Amino acid sequence: MRFHGIALLASAAVLGACGGEKKAATDSAAANAAAPSATTPAATPAPAATTPAASAAAAAPATGATHEVKMIGDASGYKFDPASLTIKSGDAVKFINVSGGPHNVTFQNVTDAAAKAQLDANMPGAKMGELASPMLMQPNEPYVVSFAKVPAGTYNFICTPHAAMNMKGSITVQ
Repeated sequence: MRFHGIALLASAAVLGACGGEKKAATDSAAANAAAPSATTPAATPAPAATTPAASAAAAAPATGATHEVKMIGDASGYKFDPASLTIKSGDAVKFINVSGGPHNVTFQNVTDAAAKAQLDANMPGAKMGELASPMLMQPNEPYVVSFAKVPAGTYNFICTPHAAMNMKGSITVQ
């Protein structure tokens, strides 16, 4: 008897959850059908606003020196070596997974839209997200970021998997 009651409650919960999803989809469809002119103009400007910034930045190859930053994870801690670097516009930075991987480089707090778009465009490969490199899994695996056409300023970065271990650094572009 008790088993039947539990089974009945469980099925009611499952059916109730399924019914709620269908109703929400119907409500959304009804709202879109009722006001097509209200949703269409709102949807059109958003892509237009983001498209110029994204299309304005094309990957720019490095024209200057290449600087090396080691990505280290060992008994002494997780760190970038050097953690702070000053370069010229047009230079490149080669990040190398030395030990303790996987590592990556993710730039943070880039507030200037043009700088963000150019830096992101200059980061090659199958990235993890905006301003985030792919994971470097193998020892001695390199990842090169061009700073060509990137405006002067300081660009802070972290290793996403080791952010809690304070694996961070900064690059100052002159």
